[in-house]
Amino acid sequence: MAISVDTFFLNPDAQGTLQAQIQEMIAEGILSGRFRVGEKLPSSRKLAAHLGISRITVTLAYTELLANDYLTSRGRSGYFVSDNAPVPPSYTPQQKSGDAMDWGKVLARSFTGGDTPRKPQDWREYRYPFIYGQADASLFDHANWRLCALRALGQKDFAALANDYFDQDDPLLIEYIARHTLPRRGITARPEEILITLGAQNALWITCQLLLNRRRRAAVEDPAYYTLRDQVVQTRCQVDCIPVDEGGLPPEQISEDTDVIFCTPSHQSPTTFTMPMERRKQLLRRASEIDAVIVEDDYEFEMSFLGAPSPSLKSLDSEGRVIYAGSFSKSLFPGLRLGYLVGSEPFIRQARALRASVLRHPPGHVQRTVAYFLSLGHYDAQIRRTAKVLHDRRAVIEDAIRKHGLTIAGVGNFGGSSLWMRAPDGVDATTVAERLKEKSVIIEPGAPFFGAEHRQQNYYRLGYSSIPATRIEAGLALIAKALKQG
Repeated sequence: MAISVDTFFLNPDAQGTLQAQIQEMIAEGILSGRFRVGEKLPSSRKLAAHLGISRITVTLAYTELLANDYLTSRGRSGYFVSDNAPVPPSYTPQQKSGDAMDWGKVLARSFTGGDTPRKPQDWREYRYPFIYGQADASLFDHANWRLCALRALGQKDFAALANDYFDQDDPLLIEYIARHTLPRRGITARPEEILITLGAQNALWITCQLLLNRRRRAAVEDPAYYTLRDQVVQTRCQVDCIPVDEGGLPPEQISEDTDVIFCTPSHQSPTTFTMPMERRKQLLRRASEIDAVIVEDDYEFEMSFLGAPSPSLKSLDSEGRVIYAGSFSKSLFPGLRLGYLVGSEPFIRQARALRASVLRHPPGHVQRTVAYFLSLGHYDAQIRRTAKVLHDRRAVIEDAIRKHGLTIAGVGNFGGSSLWMRAPDGVDATTVAERLKEKSVIIEPGAPFFGAEHRQQNYYRLGYSSIPATRIEAGLALIAKALKQG
């Protein structure tokens, strides 16, 4: 790899000769790790022209660095960073001094300090990763995904790849969602009522920005998806964290001055409870009584290996007050970051404008690749394959839970990829989770899912989408032992 000549510049306030400055510049780049072993330096002619100095000055600097073993010469190929140069293992940019800004005063808003935890990026290195929301590479249809991506790169689809859609989306993807995905949830929608987003999280953020402000009140499930709660709080609205029961969000607990109701009725996050049909109707009636909007996050409805999921709230909505958020990121792979919003046309029009002002639209090539993967039947085949594997893992994990005396606090009626667990009273699941990492076990502590006023420390979530069935029982044995130690 060649080092770009644009990375070199002379400091007008520097001391010493030009030759010394060039030597110091290159040596600093090597010592800091910016320039790595084997990388080629610009030719003396090119560097001299770039810096506006004599070529002989650059040549003399290179020659001195060559003598000191910082550089090596390869015949007519030029100068390269020497194998013997004192290069650190990784590049860490030098910390600049002199930042006089008081960023606490300068920043108008803060987006840190919420409850969103950091999941370990090296989770694949753990032997027992009971981690939620990550993809199992052994279940993904790499071959057909690659073919769809190559097809989307073809001449025929160049416009979809290269065009700026501004506030629009790939018509093929929109058509598939309207004609195939949404009807499975009982939803009928026109293209003007559908917006592609960067995953469900982006869909929820857009919704929060459009519906909430200081004068509005939001009702949020408790426990709930912690990032959603952070997003709601960031709008500075009034927030009610309403404890859920085995039927999900209790409609009678929603106050009369609530403007927006956030819920996950098909697969409550994180308890996995499914809201019964009668309560869904009660929730819609309550929203109508107080003239509130419902935001329905319908994630994981595809993982219905135990039974068909209940109809979505959106499908039961006769007043246009339900905004529906879906995602392909959970059912395909989380790095895809592709979801969609469905709502009344006036709402989607504003959501489209907001998205365009922030990121224009999700990449056209990604949208077209997903459109092909869906329309050619590969998506349905993968869902069936994944559901079968999850069904088998679910049977194994439930048997192992009974064997080791662990307690399930929440379980989905139709499937899913996780279980909501309760540790004995007095046990801090966060502390236990840290200790379990030493045993190559990952569990997700439940405390961040709860609002501050209802925080409980003895809950945790077990995901089983990324751990082979053969390792589940041994992993649960380690968890049981750690919980007994407290």
